[in-house]
Amino acid sequence: MRRVRVCVVGAGVIGFSTAVCVAEALPFCSVTLLADKFSPDTTSDGAAGILFAAKFPDIPLERQKRWFKDSFDHLLDIAQSQHSPEAGVMLSSGWQIFKEVPADKKPFWADSVIGFRFMTEGELKRFPDHNFGQAFTTIKCECSSYLPWLEKRFRAAGGSVEQRKIDSLQELSSSYDIIVNCSGLGSKTLVHDNQVYPVRGQVLKVEAPWLQHFIRDGDGKTYIYPGIHGVTVGGTRQEQDWRLQVDDGDTRSILERCGSLEPSLSKARVLSKWVGLRPSRRNPRVEREMVKLQGRRVAVVHNYGHGGWGVTLAWGTALDALGLVRQCLDDMRLQAKL
Repeated sequence: MRRVRVCVVGAGVIGFSTAVCVAEALPFCSVTLLADKFSPDTTSDGAAGILFAAKFPDIPLERQKRWFKDSFDHLLDIAQSQHSPEAGVMLSSGWQIFKEVPADKKPFWADSVIGFRFMTEGELKRFPDHNFGQAFTTIKCECSSYLPWLEKRFRAAGGSVEQRKIDSLQELSSSYDIIVNCSGLGSKTLVHDNQVYPVRGQVLKVEAPWLQHFIRDGDGKTYIYPGIHGVTVGGTRQEQDWRLQVDDGDTRSILERCGSLEPSLSKARVLSKWVGLRPSRRNPRVEREMVKLQGRRVAVVHNYGHGGWGVTLAWGTALDALGLVRQCLDDMRLQAKL
């Protein structure tokens, strides 16, 4: 029997995670990953990459919990292995602080991270504007290292990689049996999804080796994440903003806000400034459909629209996408028998 030809579109953290899952689990498939941009030029490359999540409104909570736990456990295994430095995956402890006590004091992912607890009054004293906080150990995944590491793992599983721009799924119809769409914001044009929109994020990388703990304001706009190569400070959440240029006003605002949480940042040297557009959607789209392309019906699996939670949920949704690819294969076997 000839090998089933699978194509994954997109080389960000969702695309490569999905491609690795499919190539490793289904060796009888020939898997090709296509994208016009690869690391270090993807949106994922600038992501802070720290694992926690917000709730999506219309996805069953059990499914969201599974996405988070699967991703956390996968990255924890890497963080505790010899691959940690090369993959850019490390444990990170710190605090998430709130000006007002959140409705959800214990978020749905609290049992998946390590040592989750509420902050004590003594700990909160250093943040006088904040009245509630959570302390825990999670994982930081630096995609500028992680994506090349995943690519190596994908190639080792027999996958092939091709750099080209795809403007329409029609271009792929005659070459592949199953298409997996992980094109993020590109899905707006590729599959005409008007529900996906950009949320502009600007971050700075600073040199502050004395900082060992992350601090995140519960509003999600101000954060300090120490990593392997510098400290990521941010940020912005500007909806429907397509600008990719660094905004000096945003830079000043980031330094001011982060400096009020961590005064020693005034001594930190700015190493780089970066802007990316998060591929946001009311809910991520992780589902399959049959699409008519060039007169034939082709199975398409979608996995995109994670917004600012791509790194957090990538492995979990990739495993779901793998399950959907398996369903497509079962359907193809049935069709062949009829």
